[in-house]
Amino acid sequence: MAQSGRATTLVIRGGTLVDGTGAPGRPADVLVRDDRVAAVGDVPESVDAEVVDATDHVVSPGFVNVLSHAWGSLQADPSGASDLLQGVTTEVFGEAFSLGPSDERLVEALKPWGGLSADGRVDFARLSDGLSYLESRGVAPNVASFIGGTNLRILAAGFADGPADPAALDRVRGIVEEEMQEGALGIGTALIYPPGRFASTDELVSLCEVVGRYRGLYISHMRSEGDQFLECLDELLEIGRRAQVRTEVYHLKAAGQHNWPKMKAAIDTIEAARAAGQPVSADMYPYTAGGTALAAAIPPRFHVGGPAALLERLGDPALRAQMAAEMRERSDEFENLYLAAGGGSGILFAADFTDGYPARGKRLSEIAADRGADEVDALLDIVATEPGHGVCYFIIDEDNIRLGLQQPWVSIGSDAAAHKAEPPFSDEATHPRTYGTFARVLGHYCRDEGLFPLEEIVRRMTSLPADNLRLADRGRRVEGAFADIAVFDPATIADRATYEDPHQYAVGVRHVLVNGTQVVRDGRLTDATPGRRLRRS
Repeated sequence: MAQSGRATTLVIRGGTLVDGTGAPGRPADVLVRDDRVAAVGDVPESVDAEVVDATDHVVSPGFVNVLSHAWGSLQADPSGASDLLQGVTTEVFGEAFSLGPSDERLVEALKPWGGLSADGRVDFARLSDGLSYLESRGVAPNVASFIGGTNLRILAAGFADGPADPAALDRVRGIVEEEMQEGALGIGTALIYPPGRFASTDELVSLCEVVGRYRGLYISHMRSEGDQFLECLDELLEIGRRAQVRTEVYHLKAAGQHNWPKMKAAIDTIEAARAAGQPVSADMYPYTAGGTALAAAIPPRFHVGGPAALLERLGDPALRAQMAAEMRERSDEFENLYLAAGGGSGILFAADFTDGYPARGKRLSEIAADRGADEVDALLDIVATEPGHGVCYFIIDEDNIRLGLQQPWVSIGSDAAAHKAEPPFSDEATHPRTYGTFARVLGHYCRDEGLFPLEEIVRRMTSLPADNLRLADRGRRVEGAFADIAVFDPATIADRATYEDPHQYAVGVRHVLVNGTQVVRDGRLTDATPGRRLRRS
């Protein structure tokens, strides 16, 4: 069961307060009573409280991970250590998938994503049930979630392409209304992937109208981040206008070298929409590679019917030849990740194959050469035998990362699970963003490259996402706020995870509190589980 923690009074002394508003840092003590900040400023020595030493450290609100896939890993490992040790105190789920509303078909839909759901339950009748279940088991960080767009599409139309039956869509709208009443943040989609991509703009508007009535947020991994990037950004903005709903772009990027010039155009489009009064924002991770299923490189039409149907088609020589031909050509019909990565040399494997082949650290081009095969044919062979294998696609420009991270409306998300760097997790493939996202932004881009002031990037990891998500009394280190707090050394905070050796914790975070309870003390996990399920205010 969740540990609420004994009633505590503690004072964080000697640090520089960066309060999450963007205001300049200043010397200040922080007094915590139970789960709230009781005072900020000069706390008298006479106060009877446990002292937390923050000398030469920054004291800030805990960070909000706006794109987390930790809903499965937290069931197996409640610590969320890879994020907690970077100062993250709130995990936000819902890109495509969520812990309900769902049925057994969601388990089938998750098969191309390997172990994403292997660590725990996913089949909850309602998202509110799934989040309450997670809280009841005990977790260190707070948790909140969007309603997964894939969940909704499966409930409305299964794995079929084409419009949902109107009666089924109306029933799903009713489910969305129930979830919004229970505190869901809004709807999160990943329209690059089937079956979620089979939802039309009109269908998404219909669902988002319900979200808009509750002042929620529509957040989306758009249908394309590459060849149709700007057109798909226009679709997101259209959904926002028609449904009268706030919108956000998941992991803003321009995918594929020939699309890199579109990043500035996309930012200009968002700026223009904001200037016209439309509420739109974005989030990012600070890496040049995305991470997803190898099967995502196969055109969506071959996924109709679900993962089992895809495997059947891979066994049909004629259909397989069609897949290969379409993957070798640029197309407006789907996001061609194989070409966006520049071919097999831009696709990195992070785990060995189940037959013992040492794929870890190799590129698809190397594996194809070992097999004496064409790269696309090798990719299809691997999906046929290793359907849940994930890879890193090197599709992002470093200069575009810098450009995006400097925008005042961009927050930060890892797009990853959160867990300890020990077996069984360290035996599995992962992306370095699992362990390094927040520390990399604070260390490499803020301190080392000087892209933005520390106070500004802390704001965009705390109050900006808390406000966008409508998380009351979170994201600011002020009196009366919940005591989610990170204490870190700005001179040493850094990521250590690499593509070759990703299971390495970040360094530089000394203390972390969640709801007033220490979950990291002097750089070590305490095993406390004070995390709560957060509802939209």
